[in-house]
Amino acid sequence: MANRSHLYAVNTLPTDEGRPDAVVGISEHNWSIPLAHLLLVSFDTRVVPSMIWERRTGVAGDYERGAALLMDLLRVVGEEVQEAQDFESVVATTKAQLDKQRAKYFLLEAGEILGLEDEPVEAAMDRLVGQHIPDLAAHAEAAIAGENADWLAVARGRWRENFYSFYNDTLYYSFDS
Repeated sequence: MANRSHLYAVNTLPTDEGRPDAVVGISEHNWSIPLAHLLLVSFDTRVVPSMIWERRTGVAGDYERGAALLMDLLRVVGEEVQEAQDFESVVATTKAQLDKQRAKYFLLEAGEILGLEDEPVEAAMDRLVGQHIPDLAAHAEAAIAGENADWLAVARGRWRENFYSFYNDTLYYSFDS
């Protein structure tokens, strides 16, 4: 079985008492948390209870602002990407799913991936939310503004691992609404 990051759309956040009433699948990615998922939760980022695990391994962020950042970065990456036709297909799939599933928040379930690391999950969550996500968002914003060519070149060269994920309403962990 592959370990995955799972991305959902919700209008209310999970609490210790339970999950939101409506949880809609957006995307899942095998064996890592891709740049796209991290950017999507990069505004008003907060740790929330997981809907899957018995620990606080959920990461929530503002849907509209995260989607706008990702789409802006995809536009800039696409200006000089290799395999342009494949990349454009990935962008179209991503955009269609994000437009279809609009909500107030993205909710990233990071527990399966963070559990693969050597450090304790709680420390990994602190690092992810406190440092890694803000750093990536700052790099993306600078690249969009034309001020971070080196980072953009790396993102462009790794576009498949950064942006190519399974986008679908039904994910490995899906919830009845």
